[in-house]
Amino acid sequence: MTGMKQADLARSAGISASYLNLIEHNRRRIGGKLLLDIAGILGVEPALLTEGAEATLIATLREAASDRPKAGAETDRADEFAGRFPGWARLLAEAHGRIAALERSVETLTDRMAHDPHLAASLHEMISTVTSIRSSASILAEPGDLDREWRERFHRNIREDSTRLAEASRGLVAYLEASGDAAAETGAPQEEVDAALDAVDHHLPQLEAGGAPEEVAAALGEGLSVTARALLEDWCRRYAADVAALPMARLVTEMEAQGPDPAALSEVLGADPALVMRRLAALPREVMADRLGLAICDASGVLIFRRPLPDFPMPRFGAACPLWPLYRALARPMVVVSAPLAQPGRAPTLWADAVAVPRDGPGRGRDPVWQAHMLIRPIPPEPPTADAPQEVGVDCRICPRQDCPARREPSILGGAGPSRF
Repeated sequence: MTGMKQADLARSAGISASYLNLIEHNRRRIGGKLLLDIAGILGVEPALLTEGAEATLIATLREAASDRPKAGAETDRADEFAGRFPGWARLLAEAHGRIAALERSVETLTDRMAHDPHLAASLHEMISTVTSIRSSASILAEPGDLDREWRERFHRNIREDSTRLAEASRGLVAYLEASGDAAAETGAPQEEVDAALDAVDHHLPQLEAGGAPEEVAAALGEGLSVTARALLEDWCRRYAADVAALPMARLVTEMEAQGPDPAALSEVLGADPALVMRRLAALPREVMADRLGLAICDASGVLIFRRPLPDFPMPRFGAACPLWPLYRALARPMVVVSAPLAQPGRAPTLWADAVAVPRDGPGRGRDPVWQAHMLIRPIPPEPPTADAPQEVGVDCRICPRQDCPARREPSILGGAGPSRF
């Protein structure tokens, strides 16, 4: 209402930005002194804020209904329901938010268990050690006399393997219990970079104003690992180059006429569509209310950059759903591939634009290093294509869709069809 940033409002009200975000999404109640304080800071009547909370509640109910279309909820009567039964309405809205948060947690933890290299290596070492101990113990338990030298050797093997197993177990427990630490929680340098950029909503005002990438990366990467800081500095250099190639003011001016359509903006601006996608994903909230997602992969298909959305999660490790337009773009370099997306249990409310371009432009006497970009945005009012939504998931391990022709491994969720190799 006043153009004040969320972080500034939270600081003035004496609460955290995350708590204010929960209030804005109607996941925490607001009232009493806090309501009066926020209203005073914004210079509005307290009733106006409570009216906004009711509107948010109705919007959340309608979102819950759209996520479960088979339930047949009467979305046109959501305001009537919220007015007659406000307590039940809040309960349903909170349950919807809780379910969404739990689904994201399950997806994240499952993906981590499936692809975390440190976790996989630790478990492999423990299983190998247990197998070795069992083999030695089986030989010692066999009837008959065993030469003393061999018996002592097997006893020594069991003792050494047991020591190694105890150390591996302690290391694994320490790794899992360190989830409160940011570096340990992310687990990989690229994830540290993703978390650092998430903290600033992927918008770097210092670089938009012409700041030095090295200085911005040093301030933003404080506390990160050495490898993560190097990756972050590389990203800041690319961000600065993007700013020089396509200033934010020019992009915003054209976007007012074209909307966040990277293909249309690319033609109007005469810019690389991948550059346009990166610039759109860096728009601040005051310019673009609807958050845009961005995924970038290299030619191997592994995601090297992620900006997920609440309604479009992305795997933390490895490759994603092979049906994403991101991967189709790799087969059609320099061509923008667009499609509406449908996810399991959700209405098709998202649109994807993807393109594969050379990482560093054309080079003489060498093959280009391809990278594919995919921008996720709301479905436009007038979609450029009437194609049926592309059914996609996050990755095969946590996708419940049956008989998927692209499935590469069984799902841990019940009902998914077998792998097709």
